[in-house]
Amino acid sequence: ILGSTTHGKPRLVRFYQHLTEEVQQQIIRETFHLVLKRDDHICNFLECGSLFGGSDYKLIYRHYATLYFVFCVDSSESELGILDLIQVFVETLDKCFENVCELDLIFHMDKVHHILQEVVIGGMVLETNMNEIVAQVEAQSKLEKAE
Repeated sequence: ILGSTTHGKPRLVRFYQHLTEEVQQQIIRETFHLVLKRDDHICNFLECGSLFGGSDYKLIYRHYATLYFVFCVDSSESELGILDLIQVFVETLDKCFENVCELDLIFHMDKVHHILQEVVIGGMVLETNMNEIVAQVEAQSKLEKAE
């Protein structure tokens, strides 16, 4: 799962496979190179097997104002389901940060990763109900304040 600015600067990076730092950086560069050069009117699905050494992977992305969110999935995942998952994730960020922007991803990285973990753990989708996700994040914030 990758989040980037329209200038290709990564702001959210989460890998669910063990890869060396060098390979991760190469994947990030190539992913955003592929996504950023596409026109807005082209579909949001992209075959990316060469990035991972097999033809079984796809990039599914959405563009919001100055941010791109990219999910890399295998062929068993539904493209439309992942697009909806990205939408739920971004709407949840929007609810938690009141109009999420790049600065929220930079200065509140721990909270963004917590929200992402409420949605996806170990590469598997855990929760898609935005109200449940927000309730869990708020409960965690209350616990942190109590400490």
